[in-house]
This record gives sequence, C-alpha cells and structure tokens, in this order.
Amino acid sequence: MGLTKQYLRYVASAVFGLIGSQKGSIVFVTLRGEKGRYVAVPACEHVFIWDLRKGEKILILQGLKQEVTCLCPSPDGLHLAVGYEDGSIRLFSLLSGEGNVTFNGHKAAITSLKYDQLGGRLASGSKDTDVIVWDVINESGLYRLKGHKDAITQALFLREKNLLVSSGKDTVVKWWDLDTQHCFKTMVGHRTEVWGLVLVSEEKRLITGASDSELRAWDIAYLQEIEDLEEPEPKKIKGSSPGTQDTHEAEDGTLEVDEALEDRILTCRKAGSIMREGRDRVVNLATDRTGRMLACHGTDSVLEVFCILSKEEIQKKMDKKMKKARKKAKLNSCNGEEEDLEVRVEMTLQDEIQRVTNIKTSAKIKSFDLIHSPQGELKAVFLLQNNLVELYSLSPSAPAPQPVRTSRIALGGHRSDVRTVSFSSDNIAVLSAAADSIKVWNRSTLQCIRTMTCEYALCSFFVPGDRQVVIGTKTGKLQLYELASGALLETVDAHDGALWSMSLSPQQRGFVTGGADKSVKFWDFELVKDENSTQKRLSVQQTRTLQLDEDVLCVRYSPSEKLLAVSLLDCTVKIFYVDTLKFFLSLYGHKLPVICMDISYDGALIATGSADRNVKIWGLDFGDCHKSLFAHDDSVMYLQFVPKSHLFFTAGKDRKVKQWDADRFEHVQTLEGHHQEVWCLAVSPNGDYVVSSSHDKSLRLWERTREPLILEEEREMQREAEYEESVAKEDQPAVPGETQGENYFTGKKTIETVKAAERIMEAIELYREETAKMKEHKAICKAAEKEVPLPTNPILMAYGNISPSAYVLEIFKGIRSRIHFGQITSNQMLVPVIEKLKETTISKVSQVRDAIGFNMAGLEYLKRECEAKSEVMFFADATSQLEEKKRKRRKREKLILTLT
Repeated sequence: MGLTKQYLRYVASAVFGLIGSQKGSIVFVTLRGEKGRYVAVPACEHVFIWDLRKGEKILILQGLKQEVTCLCPSPDGLHLAVGYEDGSIRLFSLLSGEGNVTFNGHKAAITSLKYDQLGGRLASGSKDTDVIVWDVINESGLYRLKGHKDAITQALFLREKNLLVSSGKDTVVKWWDLDTQHCFKTMVGHRTEVWGLVLVSEEKRLITGASDSELRAWDIAYLQEIEDLEEPEPKKIKGSSPGTQDTHEAEDGTLEVDEALEDRILTCRKAGSIMREGRDRVVNLATDRTGRMLACHGTDSVLEVFCILSKEEIQKKMDKKMKKARKKAKLNSCNGEEEDLEVRVEMTLQDEIQRVTNIKTSAKIKSFDLIHSPQGELKAVFLLQNNLVELYSLSPSAPAPQPVRTSRIALGGHRSDVRTVSFSSDNIAVLSAAADSIKVWNRSTLQCIRTMTCEYALCSFFVPGDRQVVIGTKTGKLQLYELASGALLETVDAHDGALWSMSLSPQQRGFVTGGADKSVKFWDFELVKDENSTQKRLSVQQTRTLQLDEDVLCVRYSPSEKLLAVSLLDCTVKIFYVDTLKFFLSLYGHKLPVICMDISYDGALIATGSADRNVKIWGLDFGDCHKSLFAHDDSVMYLQFVPKSHLFFTAGKDRKVKQWDADRFEHVQTLEGHHQEVWCLAVSPNGDYVVSSSHDKSLRLWERTREPLILEEEREMQREAEYEESVAKEDQPAVPGETQGENYFTGKKTIETVKAAERIMEAIELYREETAKMKEHKAICKAAEKEVPLPTNPILMAYGNISPSAYVLEIFKGIRSRIHFGQITSNQMLVPVIEKLKETTISKVSQVRDAIGFNMAGLEYLKRECEAKSEVMFFADATSQLEEKKRKRRKREKLILTLT
C-alpha cells in the first residue's frame, strides 16, 4: 500500500480592511465608564468595537461562521446581545470580550433585539415571523409569540406594563400580553410594511414608520387608567364594565382587530402624521435612551432629527400661540373683549413633535445610533454603505442647530470592493486596490501603512525590489506609484479599453499587459531622468504589441519566459512563443470565457478557470486537457498556483476559496468565511499565506499551519456538516401528526439533540431485547428443571456486566440536560413546590451530612483502636507511602538520564 500524499492545512488567520458590514446595526457601547466614545459595529461574523476619538479598533468579539445581523447593548452597559444570520443569539461580556451565552430558537436571520428596562429579558424578532422572549439570567427561552405573517422589523417591551409591541413586514403592529403570552390587539392601519416603531411621551404615544413618507403617531390609552378616572373604586376589576370599554372603542374609531372583549387592555387612536422629507421607505426609526430625540432615515444619506417636547414646553408653546391669536383677534375686531373670549387654539401633532434639523452624511446610511448627553449635546453615529463610520454632533436647543462632523473612521478599509491584491517578494507587505484607492498593509500587524488615490484598479503587482507598484485600470491606464512617498510617478495610456490583466516576466525586466482593445502589449522597466530632481526614477517603455481578434481577459508568462498564455473572449486560451510571437497552441473546451489562469512553477501545467464554473488542467507540451473539474457553484474569478508545487487555489462567486491538487485532480480544502462573492486572491511567494478579497468589503488572511490534512477525514467532516445543516432546516413536529401550538417550546433541533435521541432509542431497544431474552431463559430453565447459563450482551459487559435497566439509566446520565429550568422558576404555580423542595432538600442534606460525619468519627476511632492493639498501619496508609517511594525513584531515574 502506497503512502498517501500529505497536505498541510490552511486556516483563517485574520479579517482586515473592513470597518463595518452592511447587514447589522451600529450601536453606542459603554466601556471604561465612558459613554458616547465607543461604538460596536458588525464586521461579517465578528463585532468590532471602535474608539471614535482615536479611530482605533480596541476589541473584537469573535463570531463563528454566520454573519451578524443585529446588535443590542444591555441597559447596564456590561453586555452586548448579537443576532446572527442563522437565527442564533450570543451574549458577549464587554469586559472580557467572551460570549458565554448562546440562544438557539429561530430558524432564520435575527432582525430585532431589545432588552427590557432591567435587562433581565430579551425579545428577539426574526425573518421566521416569530418573536421569542428569553430569560437572560436563567439563560433560557421563556416563550415564543406566533402571529405575524412576515419578517419582524421591531419588538419593544413596555416599561410599566408587562406588554410587548411588535411590527412586521406583514403591515400590522401587534400588542402582546406577556402574562398570558397572547396577542390581544392587532393594528391594521398601515397599507404597507411597517419598518420601525418607537414608544415616546412616557409610553403614551407610538410612532410607526412605513414605506411611505409619513410617520404615523398613535395615542395609547390604558383602559385600567381610564376606568380609574371615571370610577375611582379601590377594587376595580379589569373587564368588569364592558359597556364602558365599548364606548371607548366607538370614540376611537381606529382600524383595530381585538381578539376578545375581556382581553382589551389598551386603546390606540391615530393622533396624526409627521411628514418626512424623504419620499422612500423608512429604513431605521429610533429614539435616544431618554426618548426625547427621534430620528429616521430612508435609503438616502439624510437623517431627519425631531425633538419630542415635554408637557411644560408644549404648554409654553400653546400660551404663545394663544397670545398671538388674541392679538390677531384684537386687531381684526373693534370690540376686543368679546372676541377675546371666543379665541381658541387647537394643539396639533407638530406642536408636540418639532423638527430639529437634517444631518447629511457623505454616503448612504445603513444604520445609526443616537446618544443625548446631559449637557444637551446630541451625538449621532452612522454606519455608511461605503465601509465608513462617521460621528456628528449638534446642539438641539440652539436657534438654528448645525450638525458638525466630529470624527470619522476611514483608514481601516476601502470605500468600494477590492478588485486586486498582491504580495511583496518578502511576504511582508500586501497591496489591495479598489475603485478609488490603493492601500498597502503590513501582513503581520494588519495595519494600513500607505494609502494612495488611484483610478478604478483591476490588476496590480509589486515592481522587483518592492519600492514601486504598478496598477492597471478600467480606463486602460498604467499607474506607477512609489511606496516610500506614496506619490504617483507616472500614468501611461496603455490600452483603449479596460486593462484586464498583467504578468511580470520571470526575468523581472519587464511585464506584459492584456486589454479590452484586443491587444497584448510588452513593457520594459527603465530608469529616466526626473525633471524635478537630479536622481533617476523608474519608468516603463512599450516594446512590442500582439494584435488579436478578441478581447484579452488574462495573460500569463511561463516560468522559462518561452511561452505566453492569452485568454480571449471567445472562450479559448491561445499560447504564443514570446520571442517570435508565433502561435503555438489553442486550448479549447470551456463553454464560457476563461477569466483567470496560471502556469505551474515547472511550466508543465496550465490551469484555467472560467465563468462556466469549471477549472481545466492542461499539459503545456501538447495542449491536452488532463482533467476538467467542477470547481465552484458560480463563476471562477481567480486562480493561482502555490509556488514550488502543483497545488493551486481558486476563488469563486459562490463565496468560497478552494485548494486543488493538479497532479491527483483532487479537491484538497475549502476555505469558507467570506459572505459575498470573492473577487481575487494572492498567494505569498513562500506559499505560507493566502489573502482574498470579497464583495463583503473584507480582506481575509489565511495561514498555512504544520497540521497535516487527510482527505478522507476532510470528506467525513464535510458530510457531517452537511447533515447537521439539513437537520437544522427540517421542520418536522416532534410527535407525528402534532400541530404546533401558538406558544410552543423555544428550542431548536441540532445534531446534538438528534444523536441524544438516537442513543436513548437504542438503549430502550436493547432493554426490550434483553428483557425478552431473560423471560425466554426463565422458561427454558423451568422446562429443563436446571440452571442454564445465560449469554451476556457484550455492551452490558463493557459497562461492567450491569442490568438492562441500569444501562438505560447510564445512557440518560451521559446525555446533556436540555431542560429549561427557567420555565420552572418563572411559573407562579410552581413557586410553593420549589419552596417546599428547598426546605426538604436542606433538611435531608443536613441529615445525610450528620450521618456521614458520625460514621466517619466512629471509623477513625476504630482505626486508632486497631493500630494501638496490633501496632501496624492500615493498608491505605501503607499504599500511599509505597506510591510516594515509587514516585521519588522515578524522579531520580529521570534526572540521571538527563545528565547522561
């Protein structure tokens, strides 16, 4: 049997180039007792904590695989709740950065997270249309609220009452009574999706934002309070006066659906609308922690800020209005006193909610958070679409408040997708280039050491010596930059169309470019006299041109510099001799154009990646196709060989980076981590590092470890992962024919629970079989009138020849308990039982402790008596002394060995 080929595993090392990802929400967090200085931002599967004053990343809350979709800080500021794409929720400590608590209950992405006032409960809303209330202290689910028909957009606890209000994309707002866990009111006054809601004015008003340009305001009246005002009896029972409630409903005249007459707890009446300046849908609607400032934004770059006036401020405003009205009436009428009595001023919604100003950001807003300082200053932090965080401050009390941008986090990433990455020859520097800028990163510290503005970059490489870089742009220009100064040395118009690809010559004296103008051009490096200084500077000079019939997508030199491979838009790859530019081979077989390719270090193989999702491996001597591999589920965007080997990496639009063996035609490893299309990758010259860039704005560094990778084990792990994923997606009831109730258990099927159930079933089956065997054995013994030996089950023998019932008990002991004790402790009916258990347990434990203590004292006495009589030590003491002697001897032997 031959030896298996050994591969070394590449693992994820770091995520960089990302300030904040688009899916989640930005929130202010309290760290080191400071408010308004630190923000938590979703960053793919992680959460980054940024210091706005210094512009530094100070903490990373490490995620697993799924992308972060929602953030919510706890009221005490010590924890951060993080919702993920797969429906899981993790609670992180902001002091240690560790996530110790995980909640699994949702089947789809988390869309809303909100703590109650004390931080003991957490409400989560999801795309699976459910709202789940979690007990944070007991780390368990309390109940699931089902009723919405589309994704939840917001869920809020009320402070004073045990109620919850939720909104969804199904156009309704639902009110839930958490004592009985049912929906008692459904507001159907919206015609489009409800994208956000907030409670203001001491929870007496609800403001909702939908897909139109108005914010609707609803007055909330709690029926208990209304009845207490009308009928001030000390013992007023809810629902005792249905007639009174009916009257209120009739007066309200709102579009509501009430579940039952006795369930009416509050009424909602539309108070009016506030018109937004934006014409598109509300994306986010939120208040600050005090509830005084209200802000919302649409799909543009404008945040509209409103101020909710207090009762005193409204009264002052109304008094001024009344004065004006009286003055006007006095001027209009000759008899001022009579008219003065009839002057009336009606209070409108605009008198209570006042527009403050608009904050215009530098790009489209994805999410925002507000904080109102005691000094009266309002801080607004924004996560923008172009990988940017901005902080604005304004003073709402000023006559004409002007927002001022106080800080900006921009250095740590590009504004658009990175389209090209490359390594320096010493493996230390990484270059990334996007539509507007080039950044050079230190690979070990992941710090950005140089930023230069450029045109839309498509390809790049470090000039030999690593002092300059060359960029190929979408407009067909070559841009040459010096790294030390960050200056643009020269711009050359190389091609009439996009410059898709460049390849440095193996002799490092020049390079070749291919563009959309159907030409391949050869360039040499040369030193020219600089006009501004006495020293010479690097420049490029075109030497030859190869004209072709189709657009050139990719070019590659062979390591001997004898051949040049050119990929064309007609789905073929043409091989030419470099010296004469004569045609040598045509590689035909791909159904769609070849986007990327690379030639192995020995010039024996060429691998091509195409938009048809296949990778083909060809021999360069005769142009024969060795193997065609179905590589990715979408277009193959980049391909590169690992130096000094026949292993190569591919990047695809299916969000994966894969490693392949070109000799054995085997898939070695998949590097998963990116959440959007992967555009390009670069392998370091020593093969130890791979860097990849994606549409999710992140750059990921993968590092080669010393850990061997066995393909069979890798396939087995892959199959297990696929099975676990399919188990989580199954939506079958636990009991056949069972229909899920309104508030069913807040658990989730996982591979662990499935395996546990299988183990229990196997144990019960064994118990049944063994019991039947025992009955048969008894019958045989009775018939034979003598004892016949019973064959013992090997499994029971392995457990120490135990009985079948004891084996079932052992299996149960080995299974991790899934009981939510929080449900017991939160149930009022079980409180007396728990109290009784507490008393009984304490008394019983005391009894057992006393008995054990008495027995121990008796045994010690007997031991002393025996030793006094026989003058010998007990065997336990003798054994311990013997063990000590053996340990000392072994230690002495080790010391002698090390000395020799």
